Amino acid sequence: VGVETQVLPAAVDAEADVIAQIGPDTACVVVQTPNVFGTATDVTKIAEAAHAAGALLIVVVTEAVSMGLLKSPGEMGADIVAAEGQSIGNALNFGGPYVGLFACREKLVRQMPGRLTGETVDADGARGFVLTLSTREQHIRRDKATSNICTNSGLCTLAFTIHMSLLGETGLRKMALLNHEKALATRDALAAIPGVEVLTPRFFNEFAVRLPKPAAEVVEQLAQHRILAGVPYSRLSPDAGMDDVLLVAATEMTTDGDIKILASGLAKVCA
Repeated sequence: VGVETQVLPAAVDAEADVIAQIGPDTACVVVQTPNVFGTATDVTKIAEAAHAAGALLIVVVTEAVSMGLLKSPGEMGADIVAAEGQSIGNALNFGGPYVGLFACREKLVRQMPGRLTGETVDADGARGFVLTLSTREQHIRRDKATSNICTNSGLCTLAFTIHMSLLGETGLRKMALLNHEKALATRDALAAIPGVEVLTPRFFNEFAVRLPKPAAEVVEQLAQHRILAGVPYSRLSPDAGMDDVLLVAATEMTTDGDIKILASGLAKVCA
């Protein structure tokens, strides 16, 4: 269809690089936040640059819990948002299936794939739900359908919905704050180790650190002591020349004891 896709190199802070690549021929800009290094990016300026060029901004949120604390993509000017909701009510499942989240501006709603369920009131005045837009191939002529899919992750969606209903707005914010607080405590503990440098200045619950030796080697040594240190960046991008970078995460399940064990083990391995 004559569409060219340009992928920019991952960076701790890539805002300026993204804006510099936006031009009159840009159709849309896709930005991930938090990104692979854990950086939480305010995409407001990117949205302004994209819209000035007549392009759409698509934001990918890899951790839905972060929305309980960070400014929403919509508030920052995003036109379309895709997110991963696994961490809310779902297990790891060896990598899947998970639950995807999708949202867009009202002007784009008729181009959304799948079905939209709306809230209504039935004949007796009771609250109910109904399909308001069904652009699937089961409901309209195939050539007019915006999606042609026949499978779903209904159980994952149900678990997510139940978990969210129990959390509520206040509960989601509390969980998000706990994630961030545990990540800050982990960062401080690792930053105190000689030779360890924290690379991510603004993050939610993941961040990158530079070690005095290859990260893969450190992870392997700590695994022998039943310590899961994190993910070597070289595993995700072998040719990036960042073999000494380790990606670390903390969640509401991380205890103070876990943080101490990780910091102590890392200090011994890096000594």
